[in-house]
Amino acid sequence: MRGSLQSYRKVSLESEIGVASPHRIVQMMFEGALQRIAQAKFAIEQKNHTLKGESIGKAIGIIGGLNGSLNMEAEGDVASNLSALYDFMLVKLSEANMNNDAKALEDVSGVLRTIKEGWDAIPEDKHLLTSANDASI
Repeated sequence: MRGSLQSYRKVSLESEIGVASPHRIVQMMFEGALQRIAQAKFAIEQKNHTLKGESIGKAIGIIGGLNGSLNMEAEGDVASNLSALYDFMLVKLSEANMNNDAKALEDVSGVLRTIKEGWDAIPEDKHLLTSANDASI
């Protein structure tokens, strides 16, 4: 049953990504990173090192993807500042993984939520991007 549910979720996510705007895809990436961080925190509390490592690894991958998609030339200081924040989060996630540090995960979640709130507040008429690489995220 669990495998079927995971397959359904994967197909559902792939379907949503296929029709999502670049703005929505970035929102989904933020949501996914926050979910993985919450899973990692739960795993630390449950002393489930396998789930912790998998969840943190996925969060690192998502945040690395967000960082890698920044358009440093077009957005200048905004992209540079976001990149510094993403780098901070990546370091904190690594520390959380090595030290089973739930507080480090909370720190990352707080920063990520703040960035996500700013992204979510962008008015729809400003979502005219043609690809995720056209904006600093």
